[in-house]
Amino acid sequence: QVRLAESGGGFVKSGGSLSLSCAASGSVLSAYAMGWFRQAPGKEREFVAAIDWSGGSILYGDAAKGRFTISRDKVKNTVTLQMNGLKPEDTATYLCKADRGSVPGLAYGSSEYTRWGQGTQVTVSS
Repeated sequence: QVRLAESGGGFVKSGGSLSLSCAASGSVLSAYAMGWFRQAPGKEREFVAAIDWSGGSILYGDAAKGRFTISRDKVKNTVTLQMNGLKPEDTATYLCKADRGSVPGLAYGSSEYTRWGQGTQVTVSS
């Protein structure tokens, strides 16, 4: 069973940067795509970015394009979301997700192998 733990959230002024990290543990991690979602109060959970084991397949949600970069360290079993040019509307709880299969599958679906972290809060002030 895969377990996920996020870190790196915090407070930042508009235009600033933050780096989020998700550490994965468990077996067969090479079979899992990993990614990030976010959820603001009163809003639906939103896809942010996802990456496969090799790093060769990456997908970004609309809010992330051009500002966020996802990367994966296979040795440390971590996925990092580098967020630049942050805006107040980026304020949300950011959650790490892992799932067997493809990056689009992680972004737009779920399976019996879907796993979520507990989330880390990002707050961007204007």
